[in-house]
Amino acid sequence: MLLEVKNLTAKLAEADKTILKGVDLSIGKGEVHVIMGPNGSGKSTLANVIMGNPKYEVLSGDILFEGESILDLRTDERAQKGIMMTFQNPYEIEGVKLDQLLLIAYRKLHGEDKTFFQLDKEMKTLVDEVGLPHEFLERFVNLGFSGGERKKGEILQARFLKPKLLILDEIDSGLDVDALRIVASQINKIKEDGTSLLIITHYSRILNYLDVDKVHVYVDGKVAMTGDKSLAYEVEETGYAIVK
Repeated sequence: MLLEVKNLTAKLAEADKTILKGVDLSIGKGEVHVIMGPNGSGKSTLANVIMGNPKYEVLSGDILFEGESILDLRTDERAQKGIMMTFQNPYEIEGVKLDQLLLIAYRKLHGEDKTFFQLDKEMKTLVDEVGLPHEFLERFVNLGFSGGERKKGEILQARFLKPKLLILDEIDSGLDVDALRIVASQINKIKEDGTSLLIITHYSRILNYLDVDKVHVYVDGKVAMTGDKSLAYEVEETGYAIVK
């Protein structure tokens, strides 16, 4: 098993309210899992806790990655183990060009198995595939990017860096129909490369284009129901009362 979340409880470090209330979740290598749930149920909190965001404090339980607990690892250490997360609202990084970020991150993850020219060629090929201009690589990360460009840029990073586990937090929000299809096709290619995915979303529309292994309904800080892709359509039709 690639990722195992075991009876995980957690809260904001500077607050008393428990947000995660005994989460259990297992993702195998190469699998695609989807989490759906109402606003405020703790979906993004789960993603941030897996990634090691220091704003959150784990109260009990464990997170195993490739059989080893990662609770004591910093965010950057988890990233170097092969965990990557995209954000609902990707951060702007003024002064750092996207191609520089990609090259540095790639070397951290994979060493020097490819030359600069090979990596540069790969970046430009991927930029074409996600529907962005080549000069996009020379701009500061997310600075002045539209919402769609930011989401495509996140997918570009994931395709290039090839993490073992990719967490997509509402990657489909704000995308028009054409952009959604492009992003979904790239997600399928990420899976084909062997990456496992945890996709957090409010809507089933992106699932129309994806090969999904499991859908989890997440309510009040824990997984309340698990099924196949049909569960997502049922939730969209009947709402989260399905778990009551």
